[in-house]
Amino acid sequence: MLLSCFIRDLEKRLQTLYPEREAREITLRLCEDCLGVSRTAHILNPGVTIPSDRLAGLEECAARLLKSEPLQYVTGFADFYGRRFKVTPAVLIPRPETEELTELVLKAIPENGRVLDLCTGSGCIAWTLKMERPDSEVTAVDISPEALEIAESQFPGPSPRFIKADIRKKLPVEGGFDVIVGNPPYILESEKVSMRPNVLGYEPELALFVPDSDPLLFYRALADRCNELLCPGGEAFFEINENFGKQLCGLFESGEFENVGTVQDFAGKQRILHIRKPHQRAV
Repeated sequence: MLLSCFIRDLEKRLQTLYPEREAREITLRLCEDCLGVSRTAHILNPGVTIPSDRLAGLEECAARLLKSEPLQYVTGFADFYGRRFKVTPAVLIPRPETEELTELVLKAIPENGRVLDLCTGSGCIAWTLKMERPDSEVTAVDISPEALEIAESQFPGPSPRFIKADIRKKLPVEGGFDVIVGNPPYILESEKVSMRPNVLGYEPELALFVPDSDPLLFYRALADRCNELLCPGGEAFFEINENFGKQLCGLFESGEFENVGTVQDFAGKQRILHIRKPHQRAV
């Protein structure tokens, strides 16, 4: 089969699920990842064909995409901060806004600093921090054994320390962390109706949703963990639901944290909460 014919056909069929530009991007990335061809190969050489021994596998991947399965689960990896991370439906697919969160954390880590990553999922934040700052000590926590299995297997070499634990309870770690980072569940159950099938049908609900009756459920736990585990002057950064920025600032301000505020992401949304633990407790 001509590569150009496959691309044209799949792109057209994917447009029933995605906007035109997104359908084209998914199609081209699938061909890049599965065939190792450039995204312009079919244009520069209209006669290029798909090797016969690769066609069945490629068509199987296309069939999965047409059932709304995310490309990253089909190929088995997602790109994050210049590296390729293994992903399965046991972990969330890393998002660009989480790269921004990671960048802020990297700037805050002191020399030989200690970092705690809560709700680590695929381990993309923890591994990035450890590989960008090998002098740092990185501990990562998640409640899902399936997620931790993926996280622990990402790369060879010096690894973050991974722990199975519930962040709503005291953690089996020693305090004195310089930075705490987290991406807890924050999407309301009622928001499911507006979500795409590729997210709702495949990504782990455990890592996504909170009850409408208690949208700050995990952030109250994060405030407790910050009180217990941050060193004086330590900082914390959390990804948040943009609709609850004011409430979250109020929650952490009431806990005597300082420099509490939200950070705007690349899309102009207040999606990151930043706090600092005072050097001295307020009297």
